[in-house]
Amino acid sequence: MVVASIHWGANWGFDIPDAHRRFAHELIDHAGVDLVHGHSSHHPKAIEVHAGRAILYGCGDFINDYEGIPGHLDYRADLSLMYFPELDRATGELRSLEMTPLLMRNMRLRHPGVADVRWLRETMDRECGRYGARVVERDGRLILVSESLTDARDR
Repeated sequence: MVVASIHWGANWGFDIPDAHRRFAHELIDHAGVDLVHGHSSHHPKAIEVHAGRAILYGCGDFINDYEGIPGHLDYRADLSLMYFPELDRATGELRSLEMTPLLMRNMRLRHPGVADVRWLRETMDRECGRYGARVVERDGRLILVSESLTDARDR
């Protein structure tokens, strides 16, 4: 399995530059990358499934010292996701991707409330929808749904 972890993009905002999409696609199509792990943004961004592989454009923070910094409340940087991709051992293709929502408070991770999970699901569903995927909630976890997944159990 080949994972490319890339620090790229703006810290705030949901837009994915065309250059990032092209580069991620090239990594998969020509460099044999199975999973693109993008980071820099302080909040989760869209996920795309390209050629059966996941591109996580921005995973957000897990723990940070940005709590209380004003000006970016619309992005809910206090909410985060823990990503659990399952890749096919033989091909590297994405079989499933589950995400566990988390709330950051005082340098600690906690389980968020129902409204926070809903906000994350709706936001990720909207952003992933731009790239042909959906995000649904099941038992407090978020599930990526895409026709491109090799495992159809979550469709």
